[in-house]
Amino acid sequence: MDNPVLQAINQTFLTVSRGVQAVPGSDIVIGYIKNSYQNDPFRVVLELGLAIYAIKYMLSKKYRIDPSHIKLTEKEIDELVDEWQPEPLVKPLTDRERMELESAQVILGSQGPKPKMLSTGKTLLNLASSNFLGYNDNEHIKSKLVEVLHNYGVGTCGPPGFYGTLDVHMQLEKDIARFLGTESAIIYAQAFATISSVVAAFSKRGDIIVADEGCNFAIQKGTQISRSIIKWYKHNDMEDLERVLESIQKETSNKKRPLTRRFIITEGLFYNYGDFAPLKRIMELKHKYKYRLVLDESASVGLVSKNGRGLTEKYGVAAKEIDMIVGSMAHSFSAAGGFCAGAKEVIDHQRLSGQAFVFSAAIPAMLTVCASEAINILEDESMGGTKLLKDLHDNATAFRNVIVTAPQSIEMNSEEGSPILHLRFPSQVVKNSGITTRDDEEYLLQEIVDEVATKDGLLITRAKYVESQELFLPRPSIRISICASHTRKEVEKAAQSIKTAFSKVIAKRK
Repeated sequence: MDNPVLQAINQTFLTVSRGVQAVPGSDIVIGYIKNSYQNDPFRVVLELGLAIYAIKYMLSKKYRIDPSHIKLTEKEIDELVDEWQPEPLVKPLTDRERMELESAQVILGSQGPKPKMLSTGKTLLNLASSNFLGYNDNEHIKSKLVEVLHNYGVGTCGPPGFYGTLDVHMQLEKDIARFLGTESAIIYAQAFATISSVVAAFSKRGDIIVADEGCNFAIQKGTQISRSIIKWYKHNDMEDLERVLESIQKETSNKKRPLTRRFIITEGLFYNYGDFAPLKRIMELKHKYKYRLVLDESASVGLVSKNGRGLTEKYGVAAKEIDMIVGSMAHSFSAAGGFCAGAKEVIDHQRLSGQAFVFSAAIPAMLTVCASEAINILEDESMGGTKLLKDLHDNATAFRNVIVTAPQSIEMNSEEGSPILHLRFPSQVVKNSGITTRDDEEYLLQEIVDEVATKDGLLITRAKYVESQELFLPRPSIRISICASHTRKEVEKAAQSIKTAFSKVIAKRK
């Protein structure tokens, strides 16, 4: 090699090569680079481009905002300050919101069948609470909870999948599965998030959900979160349900599309109406069109049928035939949280895919034991569970029998056997009385609530909704929650007072 330039370049590369080889571990790196880039030329181009971009980014001029790009005079600054009007942190109250605050009752002490009011000191008969079986005042449950509080403390401080699961949690899951007659069960820390999490864990984008228009707000949110195709059928209208299922079948049979999961979602006892879902007919349609059924028993489990096992017991349907039974433990069990019961595979899937289960702290041990003891009372006849349910059903029947005698002033869609009753003005009365807005109807119902509280010693409430987000907003109503702790005479007297108040308010509008 006579060319001195080539000799210099060759010597330089030789020197660099020897220097690199002198570095410990360089042979391994060089061998990896040779093998990698020899077999994947695209990788060479990609990483070379990334290296060039990184060098360019590091050498580029840093972007800074020039503080002098908008220069105002002192006069302009003063004018802008004078013109500025700060927005209130909270919007001014509307007339409706002001009415809500002024009419709110505050309970002094514990909540029970006859709580004491802070404002007046009067004791009112409580028909507004979900303490249906009177567990809030059950001495046996109270003593158990004090014992659990001493042993476990207040909270769990962790999600179930990490260090939040306790032995009492696993016991409650077994109790729920045994009580309902399913293979397995899982508990959630928040009642509202339970159905939302369950639906979203199984139904994804492209799947199909057919749901009742009367379903509660939590179910509506669960269907939205799932991002599935949602079809709604008229409340408890089985002909319309079959029409929807038939139309879906026709639409999907003509298109070549992948198989999707399909669900029917309904409540057992509709919390916003007080009527029951016709479970047997729904089961027939479920099998006919090959759908899975999600049954929300939040308002019926522990309350409906002879032993409190909800709609499956009421209609003689095996619980194992229902794909998922979901419910709240905040109503009949006087605890907190929710549950889902079904096949073992369905439950195990939720332990990893149920958002509200995975990312929420586990339910406190004290409330867990409260739910277990509530189930034990219902199962053990010697503890009075059967009597509690009988008293609840008798009280509901007694109240209903008084109200149905006034169809001209009260409309009630709630069915016999339901501890939840919704009382509304008849549609014709609303029309004849000149009531033109929803607020007008709410004001009249509040007059009834206030009057029976003042004159008759009754604590009742209007049904409350997130009106701006409800997909199918129910008509305004007064929601009555019957309690087993009341006597039949008290319930009948309360019903008579409410009936009189309805008639009085209607008479004023004529």
